[in-house]
Amino acid sequence: MSFVPKVKLFSRKWFYDYSLILVGSFILAAGFVYFITPHKIVPGGVYGIAIVVHYLTKGMFAFWPEGIPIGLFGLVLNIPLTWAGIKLLGPKFGVKTITGFVLTSVFIDGITMLRPVGDAALVSDVLLSCVFGGVLLGFGLGLIFKSRATSGGSDIIAMIAAKYTRLPLGRLMIYVDSAIVLIGLAAFQDWAIPLYSWIVIFITGRAIDITLEGADYNKALFIISKEHEAIREKVLVDLERGGTYLKAKGMYTNEEKQMIFTVVSRRELAILEDYIREIDPGAFITIMDTKEILGEGFKSLNDY
Repeated sequence: MSFVPKVKLFSRKWFYDYSLILVGSFILAAGFVYFITPHKIVPGGVYGIAIVVHYLTKGMFAFWPEGIPIGLFGLVLNIPLTWAGIKLLGPKFGVKTITGFVLTSVFIDGITMLRPVGDAALVSDVLLSCVFGGVLLGFGLGLIFKSRATSGGSDIIAMIAAKYTRLPLGRLMIYVDSAIVLIGLAAFQDWAIPLYSWIVIFITGRAIDITLEGADYNKALFIISKEHEAIREKVLVDLERGGTYLKAKGMYTNEEKQMIFTVVSRRELAILEDYIREIDPGAFITIMDTKEILGEGFKSLNDY
C-alpha cells in the first residue's frame, strides 16, 4: 500500500506543491550558502556531513580545490538513503522528496559558484548567522513539508532505526542529528561548532513549526459564568465571533451549567476579559494558545 498521495499531473495542486518545493529548496540552499557553511556549522542532516567533508577535502583534488562541493556530496548521500528507505520502509518517499533534495543540491552548488567567494560569510557574527541561517533553513524545510514531501537524508536513517528499535522517531532524529554534530566536533576540533550547531537545529525546528502551523494570534476560551447569555451576545454581536454551548456539571455542587467555547484574537480576548470582569467577577475562564484553526471564519479547509 502506497503512502504517497497521488496528485493529478499539471493540476492546480500539482503546480502548488512543486512551487513550494522549488521555493523551499532555494531558501534552504541560500541559508546554507550564506550563513551556515562559511562558519563550518554542522546542523545535522546529510548537508551537515557534506559540510564536514567539504572542508576536510580542501586542496585534496585539483578539480575541486575548495573541497568536494556540498550539494554534490549531499546528493550522493541522499540517493542511496532514499533507495534504502523505499526498500525497507515502503514507498513513503515519492517523486516530490527526490525533487526536493535534487533541487536543494543544485541550488547549493549553483549559488556557491555564482558568488565571487563561494565560502565567504555574509556576516562575520557567528551567532547572527546561526539565527538567520536557522530561520532560512526552517522556512525552506517548512515549505517542502507543506508540499507533503519529506527532507530525506538523516530522517530516513531515523525512520529505519525506529522500525528495528521501536524507539520514538522524534528521539531518534535528535540522536542522528546530534551524532552528525559530534562528527563536526571531531573533524574541526572546536567546541564552539557543536554549540552553534545545536542553536541552529533548535531555531530550524521552531521555524519549521511556525511555517507549517502559522504564527497564530488566536486564543481558545472555555467560559463558565452565570451571565452566559450576556457573554453570548458580546461574542456574537460585538466581536462577531461564533461559539459553542457545552453542557457542564460542577463536581462539587452537581449544579448544571452552560459552558461557552469560543476562539478570539488577542485583541478581542482583552475586550472580552474586561467585559466578563464587569458583569461576573466570579466567572471561570480557561485560556489556551492555538497553533492552527481551520474552518469558517479562519483558515479554509480547502487549502489542505
